[in-house]
Amino acid sequence: MTGMLEILGYAIVTGTAAQVALSLFGTWRRGLLERRNFAAEARLFERQVELSLRRAEAERDLTVNSWSGFRKLTVVRKVREAEDVHSFELVAHNGRPLPQFLPGQFLTFQARIPGQAKPLVRCYSLSDAPGDGGRYRISVKKVPPPEGTDCDPGIVSSYLNDVVREGDILDVRAPSGGFTCDPASDQPIVLIAGGIGITPLLSMLNSVCSGLTEREVWLFYGVRNRNQHAFAEHIAGLRQLFPTLHVVTCYSRPTGECVLSRDYDRPGRIDLALLKEHLPSTNFAFYLCGPAPMMENLGDDLREWGVPPGDIRVEAFGAATVRSQPAEGRDRATQPGAEIRFDRSGRTLSWDGSAVSILALAESNGVALESGCRAGHCGTCVVAIKSGAVDYVAEPAVAAEPGTCLACMAVPRGKLVLDA
Repeated sequence: MTGMLEILGYAIVTGTAAQVALSLFGTWRRGLLERRNFAAEARLFERQVELSLRRAEAERDLTVNSWSGFRKLTVVRKVREAEDVHSFELVAHNGRPLPQFLPGQFLTFQARIPGQAKPLVRCYSLSDAPGDGGRYRISVKKVPPPEGTDCDPGIVSSYLNDVVREGDILDVRAPSGGFTCDPASDQPIVLIAGGIGITPLLSMLNSVCSGLTEREVWLFYGVRNRNQHAFAEHIAGLRQLFPTLHVVTCYSRPTGECVLSRDYDRPGRIDLALLKEHLPSTNFAFYLCGPAPMMENLGDDLREWGVPPGDIRVEAFGAATVRSQPAEGRDRATQPGAEIRFDRSGRTLSWDGSAVSILALAESNGVALESGCRAGHCGTCVVAIKSGAVDYVAEPAVAAEPGTCLACMAVPRGKLVLDA
């Protein structure tokens, strides 16, 4: 009997010891996980602080070291990225530092091209993350003539791709533009690029991925085929390094050489159905850049899906712009009988809403106005308003001073008199 009691006592003691050991192990394990989580959170917090400080430094740098007018920058590297797409790395010709910029901003170029009566002004997005190397990079697609027409291709984009070489000097304005993202934010982000619209979004993506990040990022990238798939290897490399980066690539016109699941993920174009298939919710900040029709349609679809307008940032490239003014503003602008008086030219034109902007109306009727980027970026088309008011078809990147307007983006609110 005594032996049985001893065995039972040993069993109780052993069981108790085991329970204590398991409890201690559980406590140790929880502590270890908490320490690991705390360490990870601390590293992430440090990274966010670093990025916030870097952004503040970039904003300060732009304010202090920016320049007015055009500055001489030298092309130190030219790289082919895809069919008719080249990247250009630029440094200051005088060797002095260049200010940092914000991810998504652009540079304005003034090109003196043989055969052109006057310099041409165009804007191109910076296509890499801000850095301390004193270099800027842009990536430019040679614009072909519109399909089915005999029009000339993009003059400046053709000049850059076909003529400009390493060592050449270009006239450039300082970085500007409000289509930017904050790399230090922890809000999930969706980048939607159409064609060469990848450039400002690549700057944002590289900035977010410039160090430790757990931010969820989706990139939807649409191009025609593999030949026009710029930065494919670079994006694939980021995809391997960052588990929270998800990439969906669409080819609208895949060729026989394009391999599904290797070169691209889906045939066709980016649309709302594709976004809904992959995104778990609308709780993202959406950044869209591409041809105006694509951006306008997707912007409308996202709003109908329930994405708050403040979480949709849109930038269209080229002369066309995405309409974003209130419907009542457009109704006022297109009232029959609205007149625009170009005072210095001595011309009065009727506005019926068929032209996309005051600049387009003027040019189609032989009224000469200065212009550059035609997308509200460069400010070349600014004109003084003598009387009347205007609305904008989209928010210009350059803010016109009171009493003036950007003709490439403006439509009349009613009777209008311009000093032009």
